[in-house]
Amino acid sequence: MVAVLPPARSRKLAKVPFVELADGRLQGVVSSGSDVERVYVSSVAAGTHAYQCSTNNNRPCGGLRATACKHLHALADEALLQYGVDRVARYLRVDVGDGVATGAELLARLDGQPEPASAAVVFNRFLRHLAYLEVPASTTPLPELHWFPATSAGR
Repeated sequence: MVAVLPPARSRKLAKVPFVELADGRLQGVVSSGSDVERVYVSSVAAGTHAYQCSTNNNRPCGGLRATACKHLHALADEALLQYGVDRVARYLRVDVGDGVATGAELLARLDGQPEPASAAVVFNRFLRHLAYLEVPASTTPLPELHWFPATSAGR
């Protein structure tokens, strides 16, 4: 059985509805600040700290230059809330020492460069997670969720 870790702190899902530490990256989906129909897929690679940000249809983020864009900052902020500083730093393989409290402070410790990457895999994972919100409530097991530990009110 896999242990499910609770979030380090609760977070609001409107700005960053999806964040995960997976596939060797901190990655997620960030809502656009200017267009409600647009989302950005942002990621930071563990070890190399290469970062990318593009729309869900692979158009590059206009704010991504030699430094991280605002979408990467929002992603890092939410990752720290979801997983905690120690876990994110360990996953990305970065020494944070003392005093890292925000995503901006974490990103400042990284030494990566922008590197193009496909947004499709992360965006598809996000859409798959959204699909579970539409599944009607039932006590019948869902085969694709067999790995998810069951909880009961008595525990």
